[in-house]
Amino acid sequence: MSQLTTLPSGLTVVTDEMAHVDSVAVGVWVETGTRSELEGEHGIAHFMEHMAFKGTANRSARAISEAIESVGGEINAATSVETTAYHARMLTEDLPLALDIISDILTVPAFDPGDVERERHVILQEIGSAEDIPEDRAFDALPEAAFVGQPLGRRILGTRASVGAISPDALRSFFAANYTAPAMTVVAAGQVDHARFVDDVARAFERVPTGPARAAPKATYTGGTAAETDDASECQLIFGFEGRAALHDDAVAAQLAAMVLGGGMSSRLFQALREERGLVYDTSAFHWAFSDSGVFAIHLATSPQDVPEARTVVLDELEAAITGITAEELDRAKAQLRAGLLMSRESCNARMGQAARQAIVFGRLVPKEERIAEIEAVTDADVRRILGEVVRSTPTLVTIGATEATDAAAIIARFGTPVAAL
Repeated sequence: MSQLTTLPSGLTVVTDEMAHVDSVAVGVWVETGTRSELEGEHGIAHFMEHMAFKGTANRSARAISEAIESVGGEINAATSVETTAYHARMLTEDLPLALDIISDILTVPAFDPGDVERERHVILQEIGSAEDIPEDRAFDALPEAAFVGQPLGRRILGTRASVGAISPDALRSFFAANYTAPAMTVVAAGQVDHARFVDDVARAFERVPTGPARAAPKATYTGGTAAETDDASECQLIFGFEGRAALHDDAVAAQLAAMVLGGGMSSRLFQALREERGLVYDTSAFHWAFSDSGVFAIHLATSPQDVPEARTVVLDELEAAITGITAEELDRAKAQLRAGLLMSRESCNARMGQAARQAIVFGRLVPKEERIAEIEAVTDADVRRILGEVVRSTPTLVTIGATEATDAAAIIARFGTPVAAL
């Protein structure tokens, strides 16, 4: 059974009871990410995540890790465009310890200058690692090109220059402005009692400020291009278009459209590009739904000499799908989405993440039956319509590797994009 309670402070508490397990996953989702950063703060949301386990007023970094591992638990954190999550998993009897440590991290972080400098060096290494991986570079470039000049488009890790400029005082200011009770959702999934957990959370987070968090600016999809030329033996291409926001009526249809195009080995793009022609070693289609916008995109990993033909096949398949998606194809995509939803519910971590997203995006917990009904309600006509609308938006084109930049004119000519060529 899933339950949601909002405390007087504005903090949201969610539980998803799984009586048959012996463990619990617990975490705090803070509604702040890259898009919450001001000018001069690029990378600070991710930096904040790194500082989470570097010590608090009550525990050193070593004490945090030893306390968690002494009971066989695990603890981690992650930063996204719109949220930062701090979560742990352990045996049920150790839930109070996990909650105590996470609340410590989110109420009295130390931001010791020495720790900040050490973690800065770690983040710079992380940036270097991402720069060495062509696929990471492509996916980092996609939001930059799709949301030009906006916080939503910034790379989560930041840049070497921006990370180099972040100070302990800047971290404290960002923390004070964004880490408030109304912006926090505390979630536990597993063997957990809701009423007891609500009381424990209320005590653990009573010191959290109750004022509103700093509002993130509205995002507007622009479309654009990004190209990086190097002598790598592989080439990464991404064709992007304007997607749909998470609460849009067509959000599920857009997700299913992406799955029909490139959601598995039976998908149109995998069959046409890899199985029939051997033009790529990897391809996928996906839909990113943000709170007020979205991106619908196709990714290819191929050799430079195969780029022209692969590009043509992608446009051909897109055009064919707008009029030719069948009920059988859609049924396969629905089965994949439905099975993924239901199988993920066997994991405490997955159910914790799902509950957090639902509470933040929808303001309520959505029963699995309702989610399945939304999937089943989508028709092949809906998918064809959403594809036809998507490809007429201004394209976003990313090219990484030893090949010329992908030309937007071909897409605009093919689909009648109403916006001028990029």
